[in-house]
Amino acid sequence: MSDEKTGSELATRPSYDLQLREFETNLLDFLDQHKLPTKRIFVGIDERAAVFRNIESVLTRVDENHKQRSIYISKFVAAVASGLFDAALNYLWDETIFELRRRVSQYDLSYFYDNAVSSSEKRKRLKDDSDLVKIDDSELIHGAKEIELISDLGFKHLDHIRYMRNWASAAHPNQNELTGLQLISWLETCVKEVISLPLSQVVVDIKRLLTNIKSNNLSDAEAKEVAIFFINLTQDQINNLASGFFGMYTREGTSSQTRDNINKLVPLLWDRVDESTRQHFGMKYGQFVANNEQQESKLAKQFLDVVEGQSYVPDDLRIADIETAIDNLIGVHRAVNNFHNEPTFARQLQRLIGSYGNVPPQVNRYYVLTLVEVFLTNGNGVAWNAEPVYLSLLNQFDNNQAIETVLSFTNSTISSRLQFPRCKEKFLNLLELMEPKISAPVVKELIEDIQTFSGPLDKMKDDSGLKRKIKSIQRILN
Repeated sequence: MSDEKTGSELATRPSYDLQLREFETNLLDFLDQHKLPTKRIFVGIDERAAVFRNIESVLTRVDENHKQRSIYISKFVAAVASGLFDAALNYLWDETIFELRRRVSQYDLSYFYDNAVSSSEKRKRLKDDSDLVKIDDSELIHGAKEIELISDLGFKHLDHIRYMRNWASAAHPNQNELTGLQLISWLETCVKEVISLPLSQVVVDIKRLLTNIKSNNLSDAEAKEVAIFFINLTQDQINNLASGFFGMYTREGTSSQTRDNINKLVPLLWDRVDESTRQHFGMKYGQFVANNEQQESKLAKQFLDVVEGQSYVPDDLRIADIETAIDNLIGVHRAVNNFHNEPTFARQLQRLIGSYGNVPPQVNRYYVLTLVEVFLTNGNGVAWNAEPVYLSLLNQFDNNQAIETVLSFTNSTISSRLQFPRCKEKFLNLLELMEPKISAPVVKELIEDIQTFSGPLDKMKDDSGLKRKIKSIQRILN
């Protein structure tokens, strides 16, 4: 019998578990012969068999063209057969990241980089698809979510798989036990949410629009026709598109034709851009000024003039320093070596905020959400040297900041963190810390609702009862 036939039968014959056992026995004999460890090396045969019993139905979702380039899926299957589930998870993640980078490279890279990367300095170094390898996995999936290459639900699932890949795969030494059903479930998620996911019509339309404004000169009448498309966009899509326009407009290499097109389009979009995004443009302008980036600051001011957004130009350039400190902190927090790097950046932010917790309104929400995210941890452990700094800053919160903290679970990134036990525990601790700062009875009721919520906390933001209460609370903030 040929090797090819044996490999095929492994995936289809009900006796493939016998072949797996024979393969393992021969391999263990080899290891023993060379005096190498043989205990706790391989996952049990029954767990491997669970993967092979279910893998065919998952792989039917992958089209033939993609299968031909899916080398990491082949390695995933080989690692499963060998009983090396930690390595299999690593290969599965490699395949997902490879495919996500491929999809991003076929989209508008400048638009992606503008939405994926928070640090202005890092953004300047990203030009073409060869720079995608400089993007952290967390930035890649965050950016893909922002431009809707993946859904919010897909992001949540991938965020969990990324967490498991970092702490339970061959990427790091560990003693975690992975099951066959977990692996097949993660494979199905990656196939469904990335590998075989078709582009939505909105994503296709935005890509076409971005290509059009770079290659054609739009008339006023054509700009108004394009604006009809804006009506069907969600708030997040509006904000992301406006951010893409701002990024293109302030980039030195952008043509004058593209800027002229944006001059015609962005005023038609501006009324639907939310307050937080508008303030962000003002902060970016302040950042350019603070860094003596004369061309970028000139273009950012020009962009704000076009939309009559001069009121968003910050009076105090301290805002730019605070935003940079927040960018740096959230960047190191989401990276793998966060425990070592976080304290330095946490203390830098604390120095800028000062002993009275004076936060300019333009960065207030970003500041609050960042402190919530870092306080919740990455799900694996607490950055002990940074924790006292976070507690000190959280204790300085006023009533509105405390309310924003309670509502932070409606943010998709914070909500995703709540699927991890440690983050859930830290969020409940955070509510206890915020409760004495809050005067509004409706917010106190919401805290009680969260504390007694019977379902998973990462599902709260979709609960209809909580949504109604959140709307009334948001009126308090506004």
